[in-house]
Amino acid sequence: MKDIRRKVRRTQTIAPFGVGGILDLQGESFVAADIRSWGNQGDIVDSPRLARKLRVNGFRSAAVIPSGKAQYVARVGPVYVRFPRWLFCPKCRLMKYWHADAEQKDKPPRCGRCSGTPQLAPMRFIQVCRNGHMSDVDWRRWAHSRPEGHDQRQCQIRTLRFIATPDSSGLDALKVSCITCGAQRTLEGIGHKNGLKQTGARCSGNQPWQTSEDEHDDCEEPPRALQRGASNVYFPIVHSAIEIPVPSGADEADEVARKVMEHTLWAGLIEAGDSPVTEPIVKYLAENCNVSVEFVEALRRENWQAEGSATSTVEPADEDLSIAEWAAFTSTDSERNSTSEFRVRQMSLGELDDDPNSIKLLHHSVDRVVVADRIREVRALEGFSRYESEGRERLISVNPVSRAHWLPAVESYGEGIFISFDEDSIKKWESSPKILHWVSGIEENLEASFQVDRLREKTGPQLLPRFVMLHTLAHQFIRQLSFDSGYNAASLRERIYARSHPEAGRYAQQAGIFIYTAAGDSEGTLGGLVRQGTPPHLMETMVRLLESAQWCSQDPLCADSTGRSLANLNRAACHACALLPETCCEIGNTLLDRTLLIGDGKVEGFFRPVVQAAFEESADAVDAP
Repeated sequence: MKDIRRKVRRTQTIAPFGVGGILDLQGESFVAADIRSWGNQGDIVDSPRLARKLRVNGFRSAAVIPSGKAQYVARVGPVYVRFPRWLFCPKCRLMKYWHADAEQKDKPPRCGRCSGTPQLAPMRFIQVCRNGHMSDVDWRRWAHSRPEGHDQRQCQIRTLRFIATPDSSGLDALKVSCITCGAQRTLEGIGHKNGLKQTGARCSGNQPWQTSEDEHDDCEEPPRALQRGASNVYFPIVHSAIEIPVPSGADEADEVARKVMEHTLWAGLIEAGDSPVTEPIVKYLAENCNVSVEFVEALRRENWQAEGSATSTVEPADEDLSIAEWAAFTSTDSERNSTSEFRVRQMSLGELDDDPNSIKLLHHSVDRVVVADRIREVRALEGFSRYESEGRERLISVNPVSRAHWLPAVESYGEGIFISFDEDSIKKWESSPKILHWVSGIEENLEASFQVDRLREKTGPQLLPRFVMLHTLAHQFIRQLSFDSGYNAASLRERIYARSHPEAGRYAQQAGIFIYTAAGDSEGTLGGLVRQGTPPHLMETMVRLLESAQWCSQDPLCADSTGRSLANLNRAACHACALLPETCCEIGNTLLDRTLLIGDGKVEGFFRPVVQAAFEESADAVDAP
């Protein structure tokens, strides 16, 4: 593979251009190869909690090459392979299947036949299947799929031309023709469910970066043609964790167990099961970690059985992250236990006797406000799926050949605002029969959705009304903060703490949101977000966002909606009022409903009293002499 260099941000190596993702760059198209191409390169990223959840030894991030130094250093980090291989000249329209041997250092593919050597363009359509395989469309087969004679039926030559005619503006104006025998076919119908299957095309059973040495799958799934930039070509599975202090009550056994589980041989021990190599690895770990063999064996048994009985929803692991973070934010000792990576302060609500009634009502619904002056977030890529995000049974690992002992990740530092809400008020509101009936309709759509496994990891086994309400509040909060704090909306992110638990009473009830921003620089961000979490800015911001949520430019269509987005997972939410850039939302702009926030004639919104009081105060101010 030739050393062809292009620039990509470190954070983009996780999403959207992580392993299996397609990168379009100045007219060229590439796909990221799996982590085997990294070798031993990459910077170590430390995140014990996330590593235990994903059952890996650790994480690495792509090494940063100083600006202007790329040509002087050895290759480090991810490899991107040119894809699709079928290219065409925009001038003579001749198609060419590109080989790596034709690459020239730091130069894009060019046509050698035309004057000016124009740059070759990648074909728009590619071939994928539900098992996650991806390859080029067999354009020779497509062009000869409707032969008009014996010569066209027997032609095996791949001298093709991609022709665009002015006859129409649709796919029927584009056609692939064979220069040798004259066979041709337009692209009309290529995107249909059985468009490729009818030509006899089969799934390749591999990924574009795989070589002949890799074992290919005998995939029986019918392939389907999609556009390179289609949203269902790539679904990255990204996990994130806020690094929090180790609880002060953690006993010595927990620390020793953590030391053993962070050892480089731990993942191999769990994978070995009860094989002959297990005993020597246990003895080595016991000696290396200065613990007894019995301790390591008991820890191995516990984790091996937990892994064997784990379900596809990964309930226990995801619970651990949300519960520990919730406890860290709501702890009364959070300020005293702050570290260099997690520095928080609890804020007073700043309630005054002469506050308007809307602010007082808002104070009563809020339990606590915590501003995070500094946080560290780690985001790791576990794998991806294609065509349909159908859960873990379709997951393609970042190392499809063997078990991944480490995952690509990126760490970032920033600041944020955490708000928890009064549990009694939340319970009283969501126990209303009207609220429960309203949310049950959303849950029915959720159960029928192809995203159900992924979304259940965030919502828990039951979709609570508080989750939809707080998720919508977080979106409105981000939109308002983008006006007030100086950050654009795409740089802010959300974490929703409103998950239901499989065992009622085992975990503390959660009802809160955390809005934060994080940057790759080790110095973090500038403090504008923290300022908005201090009195009186926060309460004023919340009143303004609730007032703005009262209406949408798409009303009444938006407000009266009975189902929006994929699988009808949204209600009163659209791009004009509630949807955000995909980098902001942890569940892909789904499970949103302004109705649960501000209410309507049928359903009582949680903040409806606040909104009504604010409107009355505005009316009184206008009528005042």
